[in-house]
Amino acid sequence: MRNRLRAAHAGDRDGIVNVFQSARAAARPHLPVLHSGAEDRDFFGGHIASGATTVATEGERVLGFIVAGETRVEHLYVEPGAQRTGLGSLLLCHVQVLHPGGLDLWVFQRNRAAIAFYEAHGFAIAETGDGSDNEEREPDARMVWHRT
Repeated sequence: MRNRLRAAHAGDRDGIVNVFQSARAAARPHLPVLHSGAEDRDFFGGHIASGATTVATEGERVLGFIVAGETRVEHLYVEPGAQRTGLGSLLLCHVQVLHPGGLDLWVFQRNRAAIAFYEAHGFAIAETGDGSDNEEREPDARMVWHRT
């Protein structure tokens, strides 16, 4: 079955939370569990309601999602079993087309695979942080993309 992108709706909330939680679990031990399932459902429910969330689906199953505001990619997660299949690129390129003025995002410094992924899509590290400004207390980096 072919993957497709579409705007997320309320019925996608549990699928989005499942992708988020499974992707973060695959990144442990350096990413702690910070919130309950109910808190995650409320949090992503708010992003869905704002219209800022796009999902990649196979049939009705959510395999990945991206949350993007006017200038920032807030979240991009793909189910671990679907990573490295092009879904993340599909989601990110979709948002880049919608925001030709440029985007930024934050990534954890130890997530070298994510940094390489974003660099392959034209992002570059603009600044680094020591983790004191994020919930995980994990050193991070802000990456920026400007259409060339």
